[in-house]
Amino acid sequence: MIPKILFLLALVFAASGWASPPLALALGLAFGLIFANPYPEQTAKSSKILLQASVVGLGFGMNLHDVVRAGRSGFVYTLLGIAFAMTVGMTLGRLLKVQRIPAFLISTGTAICGGSAIAAVGPVAGASSDEMAVSLGTIFVLNSVALLTFPFIGEWFHLSQSQFGLWAALAIHDTSSVVGAAAKYGAVALAVGTTVKLARALWIVPLTLATALARHAKAKIQWPWFIALFCLAAVCNTYLTAGSAIYPWISKAARIGMTVTLFLIGSGISISTLKKVGPRPLIQGILLWLVVSVTSLWLIRMAWIAIG
Repeated sequence: MIPKILFLLALVFAASGWASPPLALALGLAFGLIFANPYPEQTAKSSKILLQASVVGLGFGMNLHDVVRAGRSGFVYTLLGIAFAMTVGMTLGRLLKVQRIPAFLISTGTAICGGSAIAAVGPVAGASSDEMAVSLGTIFVLNSVALLTFPFIGEWFHLSQSQFGLWAALAIHDTSSVVGAAAKYGAVALAVGTTVKLARALWIVPLTLATALARHAKAKIQWPWFIALFCLAAVCNTYLTAGSAIYPWISKAARIGMTVTLFLIGSGISISTLKKVGPRPLIQGILLWLVVSVTSLWLIRMAWIAIG
């Protein structure tokens, strides 16, 4: 009974507007590691729906011209970044003798958009529930670390908001963590990070199709419709001025929704999840993430990657 009460109180705090995204995630992680999540199925379903709804809501705070410019500038970087991450990830998986499907899922989650990519590609790749849990556990652990550390690293290296938003979009796995880290860094970082990250997320579709063709699979593909709705929301904010009075409120509610999502994701990580991850997939995920993070940060600081 006590864990349920504490969970609901923490959930209310995360939704109050007083909790920052890193604090909400840290609170969720602390709860998940100390107690068992009392509502695991509801949490998993709610976090997915709330994440997508929050991303759409953030579109009402974006200018379409900024979205198009950032998405266009980030297209080549995401294409090269995805190819680089997939190649390095599968190579590390072979070297560390990680089973093929978990290695592929971890590489996919790192290259594109974390848990969303794994959820879309996993069934098509024929992944078992244990393989999905191992891959998702690895990605969520690293997401937590990135959300809590990236803003401090960005300040240490004196990254501009545009530089940080691009780095977060290229190096952090899940959209929720990109938004959380970028929002803490600033409004410009949030705009750049969200748009470039969503450009990465679009690659779920071709990669899932390619996986299905490679396996001759007929599994149902999960289309990321929320990305199109995000763009539609940006269109409304840019051209439909009649609703300008409520758009800021929708955007604010979306940020709170993203904060709640981070709490729910954190609360779903438990000691048993960490044990399921095991050392080898986790080592693969950490090494791949470090390579992607350090390489993209170096290129951005050298001004070889820029938004504009």
